[in-house]
Amino acid sequence: MESRIVQALTKLFDRHRIVFWYDAKQELRHDFEELQLPDVEKLELVNNEYGIKYRLLREQPEQKFLLYREGPQPADLDNWLLDVQLAHGEFRTDQVAIWLSELELGLEFTDVVQPHAEFFQAIKRKDALKKQLKADDTAGQIRLKMLAVCTGSEPRMDAVVENLLQELADGRDEKIKLVGRCCLDSFLWEQMTRCYGYKSDEPSIRDFAIELFKSCYAMGTDGQVKLIGDALVFLKRWKDSRQFEGGFETLSGECADVLGIEQDLAKRDFRELIELDYFRLIDLKIISDLVRAVAARTASSGDVAIWVRQRRQGHWYREYRHLYEAVDYAAQFTHALGEARLTMDSLAEGVQRYSRFWYQLDQLYRKFTYHVRMSGQASLMGSLTEQIENLYSNNYLLKLGDRFQTFVDSASKWEAFPVRTQKEFFEHWVRPFLRKDNKVCVIISDAMRYEIGDELLSLIRQEDRYSAELEPALSMLPSYTQLGMAALLPNKALAIADNETGTVLVDGQSSQGTANRIKILSQAISQRATACKADELMAMKGEDCRALVRYHDVIYVYHNRIDATGDKRDSEERVFEAVEDTLQELIRLIKKLTGANANNLLVTSDHGFIYQNRAIDESDFSGVDAEGDQILFRDRRFVLGKGLAEVSSLHKFTPEQLGLGGGVEVQIPKSINRLRLKGSGSRFVHGGASLQEVVIPVLKINKKRQSDVTAVEVDILRGASSVITSGQLAVTMYQARPVTDKIQSRELRAGIYTEAGDLISDSHDLTFDLSSDNPRERELQVRFVLTRKADEANGQEVILRLEEKHAGTSHYKEYKSLRYLVRRSFTSDFDF
Repeated sequence: MESRIVQALTKLFDRHRIVFWYDAKQELRHDFEELQLPDVEKLELVNNEYGIKYRLLREQPEQKFLLYREGPQPADLDNWLLDVQLAHGEFRTDQVAIWLSELELGLEFTDVVQPHAEFFQAIKRKDALKKQLKADDTAGQIRLKMLAVCTGSEPRMDAVVENLLQELADGRDEKIKLVGRCCLDSFLWEQMTRCYGYKSDEPSIRDFAIELFKSCYAMGTDGQVKLIGDALVFLKRWKDSRQFEGGFETLSGECADVLGIEQDLAKRDFRELIELDYFRLIDLKIISDLVRAVAARTASSGDVAIWVRQRRQGHWYREYRHLYEAVDYAAQFTHALGEARLTMDSLAEGVQRYSRFWYQLDQLYRKFTYHVRMSGQASLMGSLTEQIENLYSNNYLLKLGDRFQTFVDSASKWEAFPVRTQKEFFEHWVRPFLRKDNKVCVIISDAMRYEIGDELLSLIRQEDRYSAELEPALSMLPSYTQLGMAALLPNKALAIADNETGTVLVDGQSSQGTANRIKILSQAISQRATACKADELMAMKGEDCRALVRYHDVIYVYHNRIDATGDKRDSEERVFEAVEDTLQELIRLIKKLTGANANNLLVTSDHGFIYQNRAIDESDFSGVDAEGDQILFRDRRFVLGKGLAEVSSLHKFTPEQLGLGGGVEVQIPKSINRLRLKGSGSRFVHGGASLQEVVIPVLKINKKRQSDVTAVEVDILRGASSVITSGQLAVTMYQARPVTDKIQSRELRAGIYTEAGDLISDSHDLTFDLSSDNPRERELQVRFVLTRKADEANGQEVILRLEEKHAGTSHYKEYKSLRYLVRRSFTSDFDF
């Protein structure tokens, strides 16, 4: 006890020259007599007040005094020293007084401490509170900080409520019970009324949660609202919180059941829900209706794209991203197919039109199919998937295949000038680098068809300091790996081996395997050349990779994921997932090589492929089998042999027609038909002459020295008025230009702030990634809900601020701002 008295008195004398000590219970005289305080003189009050007063104020006006009275404080009218006491300090020895002293709070805060004795019983809580206290704290601020200690949160009401809601979601109640034991529950519910408009005869956190979801949902629809706008701001902050989003999701689901949200949503048009994301069921409703609308073609591709983009800002988008993307790609595919003219006047025109326009249909189909698979929602997407499959197979793939086949049949030679043939690859694309004494790396990704090359082009261009160009090339026939890989090497003559292996000879040498390809490269050119597999290169240490580039002028790198996945019956259905992996692997491969000082790269493929996700119909198989004097090799899309018999459903080529030496003939099923092959898959095929198989990409990539990527500019469009008169403000943001590979998206945070920097509205995270050429389609409407704090700014200017994150940090800097004047009347309280 003595040490606590010394500590408390020492702190009092730091602030006061004179301290009064009333020993009301007459039990601390011994402590007073034993007490020793430096520079403090002890005096006892025993009917000597007048003399002591003269001494305190006249004789020793600088001296510190501790005045002790054994007994209670006299009544004010009988207290000669009342004026001195009121001007200085009082030391009290009851528990509340000791707590106040320890917290360095004046006696005027007795009513703040006394009712909450349970709170101060724990030293840990008391110490935690003391760390948060400030000299100018009011009684309300101190109680809020006590609430914060009880709930383990920051001393803000929204933080307190977030922690209590998280506890509710976790099925626990220790924090809310502690609030009750500390008699802070009345204060809590008063603040809930003041901050959010929550009132209840039997208030509880669960009841508040239900009312919060109910009112905020009603604000966005047409229901009854009991809470104020600040509740909506709180809900938006809560659901976007990384720390508490799990609790939000749990309680959102529970409250949806209580409020009958599913039944309510069934009666609504999904268009009125596009901006709402308080319940998972809203996303399910929107997706379900979007699927039906796209299948029924009652929603345009442009509208679907806008709706999906708006949903990207929503809380549940990550969970349902693949479904939204699938619906968007389905709408784009249907629109693009409707616009496509699948006509051509020659084989060459067919190849050129495919590489300019039609490849996009294969790309959209691939992206749709991939996202449906990744969503895991085959039943939900069933009808739309069936529709897209039928359109793709019957209205596009078969129709285009049949038309192109007529020119394949009439071609005397396999060529499509001015499109270069695969056989010319080395002389046309590689040799020019060597003539200028430049190093070049060639990446060959097995089965990377043209539309995949186009997506890779976009991904590369999005990288800073990378430029890339894409050209089509016509692959060899048959479009299979051994021949395609051989044609990409330096060659004078190519021939299919006269045996059952399907091996291809380059100038008389086998091109099978990396060792043989290195040999062919080295013999054909005077420069230093080598080849390796992609996984071997990626496994190299940095210095080893730099040495590889330093000591070689030509490096061929072989990558194989698409073909390795698609060519197996057990994995062919995962081929589009393999494409996504391939794109990322190739980007990493390119960066690894450029990081090793390889500035010139070529990326190409040995052949393309056809893939149909549905089971292949009987009609898709050739009705006859190949026959001839000698069948050397057969696959699902081609046959190699000699003296092959003419068959109406198969087209025969002589080696001369295909630019090949030797005597091996080739037979290919017409259009997109397959040959039966035991133990083989039938959905992923290549080897034939369809545009998807024979148009391959050639990407020319260069690493630049200077940055060439910028972020798109965004403006705030001021409306007709610069005055805020209600509880909401609708603002239009305008993206100045379309997003391209080099003009990239920009992510901003938007909110309305006072001059002092206080946020007085909800905050929006906005992504500007619009690619439309139409300026009207690059406008983004944002609605801000003002908080109660906005009332304090009435008659003052406030700032609508767009902020951007400092790269690699959690800090924001101002990007752009616009000033408004707040002029709200009392009617603004009725916004909702």
